[in-house]
Amino acid sequence: MKQALVLLLFGCMACAQTNNPMDKDIKLDTEAKKASYGLGVVLANNIKSQNPDSIDMEALFKGFYDKYKGSATLMNDQECMQAVQKSMSAAAERKNAGAKKAGEDFLAQNKSKTGVTTTTSGLQYKVLKAGTGKMPSASSQVTVHYTGKLIDGTVFDSSVERNEPATFPVNGVIQGWVEALQLMKEGDKWELYIPSQLGYGERGAGQQIPPFSTLIFEVELIKVN
Repeated sequence: MKQALVLLLFGCMACAQTNNPMDKDIKLDTEAKKASYGLGVVLANNIKSQNPDSIDMEALFKGFYDKYKGSATLMNDQECMQAVQKSMSAAAERKNAGAKKAGEDFLAQNKSKTGVTTTTSGLQYKVLKAGTGKMPSASSQVTVHYTGKLIDGTVFDSSVERNEPATFPVNGVIQGWVEALQLMKEGDKWELYIPSQLGYGERGAGQQIPPFSTLIFEVELIKVN
């Protein structure tokens, strides 16, 4: 039901933003009004989460009203879906292009900073603390503490915050980590700057890591198992 209602409201998306024709006070003095207003807020949240290109509010309300009341619509259902998909695809492409450029610009500036090393793959790292222990191979298991961030500073994962080191096989993580771990020694603490192609690439990872994200990790290699 939720998906159907979202698609219904998406049905008549246009290309220019207009003023909200419903921008006026309303009294929520009945349970029906409260429920209706609440449904509108829920649907708006769902629409925004789909990254629409732009929405003409007047056309959206017209499409919703016509369909809900059973009136003749200005486009058939197939045409509506095609318009929605085209707009959403264009918005996603622009967002992805922006993320790629932001990551490339960050790495280009970062590589000239003091202490930053860039490998042939494009991985960048900075040694925060030098260790003297053994180095892992691709087949090793390691125990590490880490904090992962986006380039805007948003933390998406942290074993440090959980106060629980992570143990995993070196070859079981993203490529940027696979490469970096085999350069590290027990006791090392590095900051890694991982291009999207060595991270989660065009897929991203769940809600927290968007497609084409450049990632920053602070990694402490505690033990090679």
